Amino acid sequence: MNFELTVLPIADISGDVEVIIVVDENLKHRFVQEKKLLKKAGFSSGQDETCLLVEKNRLYVGASSLESQDIRRAAANAMKALKGTKYKSIKVATYTNKGCTYTLRAMVEGFILGEYSFETYKSKKSKSKIKEISISLEEYNEENIDIEKASIEVHKAQIIADATNFTRDIVNTTPEDCYPEVMANIAEGMAEDTGLSCKVLKPKQLRKEKMETLLAVGRASRHGSRVIHLTHKPKNAKVKVTLVGKGLTYDSGGLSLKPADFMVTMKSDKSGGSAVMGIMKAVAELDLPIEVHGFVGAVENMIGGDAYKPDDVLTAKNGKTIEIRNTDAEGRLVLADVLCYAQQEVNADYLFDFATLTGASVVAVGHYTSSIMGNNKEVQKLVVDSAHNAGELATALDFNNYLKKTIKSEIADICNISNTRYGGAITAGQFLSEFIEKKNADKWAHIDIAGPAFVEHAWGENPHGASGAGVRMMVKLLEKLSSKNNH
Repeated sequence: MNFELTVLPIADISGDVEVIIVVDENLKHRFVQEKKLLKKAGFSSGQDETCLLVEKNRLYVGASSLESQDIRRAAANAMKALKGTKYKSIKVATYTNKGCTYTLRAMVEGFILGEYSFETYKSKKSKSKIKEISISLEEYNEENIDIEKASIEVHKAQIIADATNFTRDIVNTTPEDCYPEVMANIAEGMAEDTGLSCKVLKPKQLRKEKMETLLAVGRASRHGSRVIHLTHKPKNAKVKVTLVGKGLTYDSGGLSLKPADFMVTMKSDKSGGSAVMGIMKAVAELDLPIEVHGFVGAVENMIGGDAYKPDDVLTAKNGKTIEIRNTDAEGRLVLADVLCYAQQEVNADYLFDFATLTGASVVAVGHYTSSIMGNNKEVQKLVVDSAHNAGELATALDFNNYLKKTIKSEIADICNISNTRYGGAITAGQFLSEFIEKKNADKWAHIDIAGPAFVEHAWGENPHGASGAGVRMMVKLLEKLSSKNNH
């Protein structure tokens, strides 16, 4: 999809269909030309509401406000409403919040994210016919918009939305077609395309690195485990960030086998690792002036005669022993070793991990929100604020010493699951904190994306299935660190 910016008024540019965003039910605005028709059609201009007037070649879309998250959703819903039509080009005016061009970026993101559909396995594809979107810099509130600033935001929007869709594609791919080796191949191909460096550790190297908990999780799979290390290293970078992702290409639960209903959608257990790959793609293409390292633990958790077992005691890379009481609490075992390895390889200023770690996070905060945990409230707030600014939902969950006692083991250093069914998202985060070196304790945040990463219905700018959760929030955070670095 091509985007073109023009200083010409909306009336003077061409497009098969015009998209008009009606903000805050303001049908009296100068952009609204068919008030009577809209009222007749029952269009009340609520958020996400659409009305296509075919005879006028105009699509009206409701937005609650000029806030970026509302404009992004409106643009996404415009694309969904136009799917299946014969239109090939769109024209649209500019909508900003008091002249802030970030809202323009959000609108472009919305168009790209809203167009997305995953149809790899369908015999008949229903791809959007829209190829061109012309954006007039005629602004909703008649603000003056600098075309150079606007152009930069459109460019950034394309990179970030494309990286989000890249992530969605990996997550949506079936476990038969995306196993650890394939995930590593995708990372290598993307690195080659974007100029990142990429190192892949195979089982022999993993054993040499003493990543025994990660290897135990993947032991019963016919697919060997991998650890992927992607690096973006510009000259004179003053900030260094490490990202770690859980890449369970499939999670059967192991010998603690999941019920059949819960096993469906477990291709999504690679969402954390996929998000790290998507973030690294965006970082490279934006050429952010900070050093960023992305680590992914790509593993498949299966059953078989060689499977690791409840009652086993495993030794993690940092020497801590772990009593296994449930083989379905496997993601934290993979992350334990990869976090240790990442800290060994990189002395970072910030350390973030991404994982579809617990159903408890979904119970706690719902399908659409990520849970942010850690030892440092300022770092948690940095993540939460970046998520909200990027249009993702996130909330902080606090650690506490009472819950930490529930992962105590009588026979090892720590247990891989707590002795209570309550507070499971927090106890999983506290388990991970055991593998964060003391010097990095205040630099780290754990991001549980189990809620928003994969939802079996469309919501906001997201389709059925993978959302690419984590990509936009972390790119926004890295951009913030970059701008601090530049001042």
